[in-house]
Amino acid sequence: MHRTPSRLATSVLVAASIALAAAVTGPAAADAQATPTSTPKPQTITLVTHDSFAVSTDVLAAFTKRTGITVKILQVGDAGQVVNQAILTKDNPLGDVLFGVDNTFLSRALDEGIFEPYRSPATDGVPAALQLDPTDRVTPVDYGDVCINYDKQWFADRKLAVPRSLEDLTKPAYKGDLVVEDPSTSSPGLAFLLATVQQFGVKGWQQYWKQLVANDVQVVDGWEQAYYDAFSGGGQGGKRPLVVSYASSPAAAVVFADPPITTSPIGTMTQSCFRQVEFAGVLKGTAHRAAARRFVDFMLSSQFQADVPLQMFVYPAVEGTALPKVFTQNADAAQSPYEMSPTRIGAQRDGWIRDWTGIVLR
Repeated sequence: MHRTPSRLATSVLVAASIALAAAVTGPAAADAQATPTSTPKPQTITLVTHDSFAVSTDVLAAFTKRTGITVKILQVGDAGQVVNQAILTKDNPLGDVLFGVDNTFLSRALDEGIFEPYRSPATDGVPAALQLDPTDRVTPVDYGDVCINYDKQWFADRKLAVPRSLEDLTKPAYKGDLVVEDPSTSSPGLAFLLATVQQFGVKGWQQYWKQLVANDVQVVDGWEQAYYDAFSGGGQGGKRPLVVSYASSPAAAVVFADPPITTSPIGTMTQSCFRQVEFAGVLKGTAHRAAARRFVDFMLSSQFQADVPLQMFVYPAVEGTALPKVFTQNADAAQSPYEMSPTRIGAQRDGWIRDWTGIVLR
C-alpha cells in the first residue's frame, strides 16, 4: 500500500528494541499484556519491505522491549521490486518477514511459494473482504485506494476544470499533465493499469492507453519519483499537475506541510481509484519462525494499527481502529473503488503488463 508522501521512510536498515504495550485481538491478547517472568532472550529478525514502509520508533521499540526481538528493516524498492527480490532469493531468503506485497502482486508471491502458512489470532479482527488468501500464507495489515491526485493551485491558476473521470485524462486540455508509474515495477502503477482494465474492458483498455500516450503521459519507475520529482504538488519542482498516488495523499500533504496548513493543496479524482490491500507474511526458510510470527501478530496489535494512518497514510486493517482527525478530514474516500480478484489478476497480470509495455514504452 505503499507511499507516505514524505522522505521519512528512506533508511535502508533500522534496528529497534521494545515491548508490546497494546493488546491484539484473540488469544494473542493475553500474551501481549502479560508481564514476562524472565528477561526475554535477545533475537534479531529482518523485515523485508518497500521503501515507503514507516513505523514510529517508540512503537517498534515497544515490541523489542516486550519480546527481546530486535527488528532490522531492509527496504528494497517498490512493492513489485520487493516481491521480485523475494522470489529470486527464496532459496536463501533476505529476511524473516516480508511486508508490502499487495493484492496486485499477491498471486505471483503465492505461486512462487515464498511464504509459509501462519494465521495470527489477531486476524479475527480483520474484515473477511481483506482476507484474500484462504490458506493464510499472508496476513492483511492495511488497505488504501490508488487514485489520481491533482495540484489544486495549478488548476486554479489556469482556470482549468479538474478532470473527473479516466476518460477525461485523454482530452487535449490535459495533454502533458499526467505522470504514472510503470506497472512492472510499481504497485500503484499496476493498480492504475488494473483500474483501466476494469473500466474499459479487455477489448478497450489498450486503446485507452494509446490515447494516453498520444496525450503525452509520462511514465516513471516508482511512486516516489512520480510524486516528488514529476508532480507539481510534490514540493520538488515537478511540472505535471496529475499523478497516480493515493486517496490519502491530501492528508499527508497537510501533516508534512512547512509552514503548517489546515487545508490540503492536493485533491483526489475519486472516480479513478483502485482498492489496494497490503499483506505481511513469514518467509519460508526463516531461521526464526517463532519470532517472525510474533512480529506478524504485532502488526495487527492496536498499537501498530493505530500508528499506520500517519506513518504510511493508508487505512489499518483491523476494524474499529481509531483514525486521527487530520486523516479523516483530509483523506478523500473512494465510495466505489475499482476492485479485481487476485485470481484474475494472477491469470492475466503478466499478459496485461506485456501488452502495456508494447503500447507505452516501445
